[in-house]
Amino acid sequence: MANSKAFFGLLAVLLLVVASFSMFRVAEWEKAIKFQLGEIVQSEFEPGLHFKVPFVNNVRKFDGRLFTQDVEPERFLTVEKKNVIVDSFIMWRIHDVARYYTAVSGDERNARLRLEQVIKDGMRGEFSKRTVNEVVSGERDIIMENLTQAANRQAEQIGITIADVRVKRIDLPPDVNDSVYRRMQAERARVAKEFRSRGFEEAEKIKANADRQRQVLLADAYRKSEEIRGEGDAKATEIYAGAYGKNPDFYAFTRSLKAYEQVFSQDGNVMLLEPDSEFFEYFKNPQGPR
Repeated sequence: MANSKAFFGLLAVLLLVVASFSMFRVAEWEKAIKFQLGEIVQSEFEPGLHFKVPFVNNVRKFDGRLFTQDVEPERFLTVEKKNVIVDSFIMWRIHDVARYYTAVSGDERNARLRLEQVIKDGMRGEFSKRTVNEVVSGERDIIMENLTQAANRQAEQIGITIADVRVKRIDLPPDVNDSVYRRMQAERARVAKEFRSRGFEEAEKIKANADRQRQVLLADAYRKSEEIRGEGDAKATEIYAGAYGKNPDFYAFTRSLKAYEQVFSQDGNVMLLEPDSEFFEYFKNPQGPR
């Protein structure tokens, strides 16, 4: 009886051990490959519990999440034959785990080296078609998009999908940096000169227009003033004529008084007249000529 219980207990333990070696679990973020005597027999597993034949099948699991990989800074030549130092990174994940295992023996380090070389080759091709200015600021997004698409075509061969390629920093060697700075300075000076030229042109237009309007206003004001002066002179002449017609003696008297005022108000005036001249008529006879 005791031997039977010991046998069944040992059998249960053995069954548990065999069962533990016959099952494996795949997490949601994992990708797994099942081998049979060293050959891949299955690589598509849903998350959950799966079975295998102990000592015949073995399973390898790989991280299926997104990796971020820094690429070592590298020098690249632009179309102007100038060096730029590019610091970048890649975001990638395993897409086809069987191809990944076959291409790089499931070694993440080998995969990173292959990807880094792919990205550097792609950057070398993209940068060689562009100027320093385009690389630094003008077409960086276009470069990254083209690079991601081209790199993905090569990464598919090792079962990897590249989610994104980004440039963290682009540095210029000192000689190129000085050259770019001088070029940017010259460009800014050219733009400033162009703006000043446009401003001077607009200022001259405004000044010419203001001068023209000033001349028009002055001419119009002079014309109106002459018209008013003419009307005033005509009115004064009419009044004088009317006054003279009403009382010629009084008119002659006031004219003589005005002449006396103009002559005798200035010092140093010398007049050579005969005593019986008409100019002194009202001095001799206040009543005036008869």
